Amino acid sequence: METQSSLATVETTNPEVERWEEETLAPILARSPERKTSFEGVSLEPVDRLYTESDADGLDVGFPGEYPYKRGIHPTGYRGKLWTMRQFAGFSSPENTNARFKYLMEHGQTGLSVAYDLPALMGLDADSPLSEGEVGKCGVAVSSLADFEVLFDGIPLDGVTVSQTINAPAPIFLAMYLVVAEKQKADFSKISGTLQNDILKEYIAQKEWIYPIKPAMKLVIDTFEYCTQHVPKFNPISISGYHIREAGATALQELAFTLRDGVEYVQYGVDRGMDVDEFVPRLSFFFNAHNDFFEEIAKYRAARVVWAKTMKERFGAKNPRTMQLRFHTQTAGVSLTVQQPLNNIARVAIQALAGVLGGTQSLHTDSYDEALALPTDEAALIALRTQQIIAEETGVVNTVDPLGGSYYVESLTEKMISGCLDYFDKIDGFGGMVEAVEAGFPQREIQESAYQYQKAVERNEQVIVGVNKYAMENETHKTDILQIDETVRDHQLERLAHVKQTRDNGAVAIALDKLKLAANTNENTMPAIIESVAAYATVEEICVALRDVYGIYEEPAF
Repeated sequence: METQSSLATVETTNPEVERWEEETLAPILARSPERKTSFEGVSLEPVDRLYTESDADGLDVGFPGEYPYKRGIHPTGYRGKLWTMRQFAGFSSPENTNARFKYLMEHGQTGLSVAYDLPALMGLDADSPLSEGEVGKCGVAVSSLADFEVLFDGIPLDGVTVSQTINAPAPIFLAMYLVVAEKQKADFSKISGTLQNDILKEYIAQKEWIYPIKPAMKLVIDTFEYCTQHVPKFNPISISGYHIREAGATALQELAFTLRDGVEYVQYGVDRGMDVDEFVPRLSFFFNAHNDFFEEIAKYRAARVVWAKTMKERFGAKNPRTMQLRFHTQTAGVSLTVQQPLNNIARVAIQALAGVLGGTQSLHTDSYDEALALPTDEAALIALRTQQIIAEETGVVNTVDPLGGSYYVESLTEKMISGCLDYFDKIDGFGGMVEAVEAGFPQREIQESAYQYQKAVERNEQVIVGVNKYAMENETHKTDILQIDETVRDHQLERLAHVKQTRDNGAVAIALDKLKLAANTNENTMPAIIESVAAYATVEEICVALRDVYGIYEEPAF
């Protein structure tokens, strides 16, 4: 069955290629069959055995730093500045994560990225019955401003960029960030960092939502508006294809759904009355780096072109920064294997190199043990060293977009652009991404792609080294893993109880009432959320106040 993600490659009719096939290739193929490279429905394929000038004929390769930015948004590439090495970290208690942050920074990391535990992602406190067994397990536990103060103790927020992977409760975590920065007497005009805050991909792929879609979109636009006015260098959203890809999407689907999510946020901002040339330059993106090396590079190059042209032609943008897509990359967690885990070091290095050659602005490299548990200090250090080796030893940073003009890469880039715009047309046919999500369109597309991929693995058409090829029956390698026990929850419960006993509960009640009033109107909710956070209202208390107004989202059966 051919899926929506399949793109056909037109065979060349170049006489020189036909001569080469007849005189040189045919005798070789007669002696040994051609190796099958991929399977229908998962990659941009079939892939031609050879690419020539005719495959890139008439394509404008362009120059770095010039519209539509296919070759990068900066004229000097990494010769001017390396990408930010932003390793995702967060586990156990705020104290332990604070120590990990400092450890990574001492070894050359240049930006922080916070992973929160499942209760935080779902807007729950550590003392919720639903949090039992999950506190501090998949990220750091945070229930109130008191935890946040410990998390960033000794880390000046006006001197380091911090990315926070949080979505449904994102405005609360932005508020905590700003309150801690204010306590540090940081200059808000200089604070930079990124909030993931991408609620659409939660409904599409990751499924960590709280509120119905349209109220959730209001909260996102509230953060846009507030940051534009008060924290001008802060990125209020990181529009994330990473989780879409991890859910089973193809590279093309990741590209199309992510960029169309971005278009939806821009449209909602415009509908609020915001100027695209004021707020869009602070929107950033987050892409996956998967195993198909050249396809990933083409994806990043295509993303810049589609975004630039969409902002200019659809929204009338005039500011070049509005048209310049900036993105963070993380290597593919879903590609990591429990079997022969040291193989993951090679996978991560290749994926990271694709991100660099694609022109990423910041990069996280996965640790080799992450299919088993959260990374150990040793594994996290190897992941960081992988980036440093690419930067300092390989020479790939010496010239801008070294693959620009490659017949193969340029051809793949154009196919990505074309396929992405086809998906845009389909989504526009629903009335927009919100309506497409409500109809289950992107969800069904991803489910089908994930199914096709898994079947290909089971048929051994998609090779995973160490799993369905070159497997070892009696593996002897033992990997030390990070153990997080229930003492973390006990520790968090003690601090949370202390907060509730010592805060001004009257001030908390007043702040939460103000928040409900703001949520019931067109008023921006951020000032009331900040007031609630500063009064030490907990994450769950603030989320409950908003749930009382907005309700809870329940996914329909598609």
